[in-house]
Amino acid sequence: MLMRQRNSKMRVGRTALLLVDMQVVWMHSASGADNDYFTHRNATVAVPNQMRLLQTARQMGVDVVHTIIRSLRSDGRDRSLDHKLTPIHIAPDDPQGEIIAELSPIKDEIVLPKTSSGVFNSTNIDYLLRNLGTDHLIVAGQLTDQCVDMAVRDAADRGYRVVLPEDACATYTAARHHAALTAFGGYCMVTNTDDVIHRMTEIMPHE
Repeated sequence: MLMRQRNSKMRVGRTALLLVDMQVVWMHSASGADNDYFTHRNATVAVPNQMRLLQTARQMGVDVVHTIIRSLRSDGRDRSLDHKLTPIHIAPDDPQGEIIAELSPIKDEIVLPKTSSGVFNSTNIDYLLRNLGTDHLIVAGQLTDQCVDMAVRDAADRGYRVVLPEDACATYTAARHHAALTAFGGYCMVTNTDDVIHRMTEIMPHE
């Protein structure tokens, strides 16, 4: 029954695409061999597929939400304790915190700065998605085993039908990526970009 519900048709006005932390600053944030894997996966797999998802979403009237890690104060005092201890601080005017050019938001696409790993914990995304009438939430971005993981689990707990195209996500190693998919697979429908695009192109009118 639950799988049939996750496979239910997407609808205009009831479907949203969430792109997680696709910022300039994170594109080369690992070191050594891991960085080679991460950079290559983003350049050749994750970002191109995110671009395809974004283009289809725009064509089909799917709402688009971008979330980014960014402090609301220049001194970062509004950050979560974890981000202070890590430390992670991207000032409001830091150009490295901007979304990469390939995925740059256009008019009416919502950008939510967050100061924790979980977009549902440090933004009003749940309030916004409910006001938009969202039922299906497509999640893509980075890192698969951190901020994407939290978005998937938190969205599922709040009653959204979560769809994750795994080839539109990235983390620092293949092992970490696959371990994350195994761990949170019960909270979402794990699929691929081609399948999600097919589902979006068959989108049903809003009732």
